[in-house]
Amino acid sequence: MAGVPKRLTEQQKKFAELLVYNEGRMTPTECAKEAGYAEGSCYVSASRLRNPNLYPLVAKYISEIRQEVQAKYEVSFEAHITELGRIRQEALKKGAFSAAANAEVARGKAAGLYIEQRINLTGKIEDMSLDQLEAKMRKIHEDHKVIIEGTAEEAAEILLDKDEDEES
Repeated sequence: MAGVPKRLTEQQKKFAELLVYNEGRMTPTECAKEAGYAEGSCYVSASRLRNPNLYPLVAKYISEIRQEVQAKYEVSFEAHITELGRIRQEALKKGAFSAAANAEVARGKAAGLYIEQRINLTGKIEDMSLDQLEAKMRKIHEDHKVIIEGTAEEAAEILLDKDEDEES
């Protein structure tokens, strides 16, 4: 490529750095404007500067900065556990036992010591087979026979006896 410059301009460097370090907080257009590109053409400049076919050095620099940032803030298991341990220790020093406990639980979860298990016991009646429906209805009838077939007084008495049995 004959017309490609051999190094980045200060303006291009500033654009790339603003773009990476403000990711999610500034748009590429805002980064171009902040870097000193003409206000009326910031959108076009931002787009062109990120195009590796037009500005390969800028695109490469953006990529390099992103890799540096990722390496610096990379989350590894060891670093994560260590940081949570440090947070726990600081919380304990300050007497913030709840925060210390939360940090320790987070460490345990990260290490796989806790298994979260959720069982969904609800289902749609439409998803049940005829046999499942009949079995469910028989179970309901058996479990609540007194209520269904007996008087209100009998049902209340049995339910009270059942509650007393469960408490003792």
